[in-house]
Amino acid sequence: MIPLAAAAITHAGKSQLVLAAVLGIAVVVVLIAWAKFHPFLALIIGSAVLGLVAGASPGDTVTSFTNGLGSTTGSVGLLIALGSMIGALLAQSGGADGIVNRIVERVSGSALPWAMAGVAALVGLPLFFEVGVVLLVPIVLLVARRTDIGLLRIGIPALAGLSVLHGLVPPHPGPLVAISSLNADLGLTLLFGLICAIPTVIVAGPIFGNWISKRVPVAVPALLEKATVPASTVPGSEDYEPAGRDEQAEAAEHRRNPGFWPAVLTVLLPIVLMLARAVGELTLDKGNQLRTTLDVLGNPPVALLFGVLLAMWTLGKRAGMDRRETNAVLGGSLPPIAGILLIVAAGGGFKQVLVDAGVGNVVAEAAKDAHLNALLLGWLVAVGIRLATGSATVATITSAGIVAPLATTLDKPTVSLLALAIGCGSLFFSHVNDAGFWLVKEYFGMTVGQTIKTWSVMETIISVVGGICVFLLSLVV
Repeated sequence: MIPLAAAAITHAGKSQLVLAAVLGIAVVVVLIAWAKFHPFLALIIGSAVLGLVAGASPGDTVTSFTNGLGSTTGSVGLLIALGSMIGALLAQSGGADGIVNRIVERVSGSALPWAMAGVAALVGLPLFFEVGVVLLVPIVLLVARRTDIGLLRIGIPALAGLSVLHGLVPPHPGPLVAISSLNADLGLTLLFGLICAIPTVIVAGPIFGNWISKRVPVAVPALLEKATVPASTVPGSEDYEPAGRDEQAEAAEHRRNPGFWPAVLTVLLPIVLMLARAVGELTLDKGNQLRTTLDVLGNPPVALLFGVLLAMWTLGKRAGMDRRETNAVLGGSLPPIAGILLIVAAGGGFKQVLVDAGVGNVVAEAAKDAHLNALLLGWLVAVGIRLATGSATVATITSAGIVAPLATTLDKPTVSLLALAIGCGSLFFSHVNDAGFWLVKEYFGMTVGQTIKTWSVMETIISVVGGICVFLLSLVV
């Protein structure tokens, strides 16, 4: 449980705590957006400012920060690492390509944008957004060139599928951080996230893609030229360079397609196990043997571990990899996520300083007195931090820490919805301080203005439609 120790490390009054929170968050925002500090350093410095301005001693501030860092690493880091392993095997074995090609080959005409949205959502379950973009963009360009349907009619649905999964569905870092900070139930959050993801992908993907493609003409790039993404605030994306055409072709030659259904079942196994656990909690009595079994198998680390073990066979051995190659792929999946893990951990430390100083309690009391809906508050705070820093993960971490005390006053389903509301808010209007903005711009050969009209608006639609779905769900659960 998240502690509600309003005076655990300080005896400051409400005004001083509010000032400390504002200055702490401002330091994080300024260091990331203006000074171009790495988010890991910015969160550490912001935590120090927050604790000291709140009147806490340096020793108590350090202790609070390290406690939050450690607990977040233990609860979230393991899941991110296991999910990354599945994603790496899916990419290196050619399983992702096989899923994409199989579905695209069997769909044509006006149904293609819908198929691309579904493919992107499926492939995006275990993959980080940037990896999903690199895998899918060559397919998007190829399909657009062959069918003459239009780049944006194909590309926007694919981007929407990836982005929605990244913001709303575990095991992506943002949703996991919100779940951990709010002590939300992962199975329920996953279930609600999938329910909200479907209409959100439909509206922001095929429907918006069809509309915007008629108003923003974008030619299909002739070549997949190497594009360098500038340093940014998105975790794990600093100095990111998508592979060039020659590198992609060379890698493709070594990929061995393990088959469509083995790849699909491998991706879905952890999700099915976690969903089964959530359904069991809702429908079966405590002490029931089946529920006990589902509780173990659907426990997130266990579910993802089974997913990795299955992937080692279906995406490793069946794809022609020997044990050494499989081990190399699994090991190689960990260094690229080191930055993400450190940022998420530092965010957990920042959150804990907020909580231990009592800032969260002040916000919770103010929201209660103002009769401000907890879901709306979480969404609005995430929107503000997202616009300022450009980082969905930083927005999620900070927002979850601010509204964490509210979660203890809510029932179990509403806490899960609060995590999703924060996730939706963290996707609002990606612009020039977001690496995803530049990644999409360069790969699709668009101008800054065209990227704002397409990608940025699409992200805003995801944020708003997803938020509306969360609020509607809160009326019935």
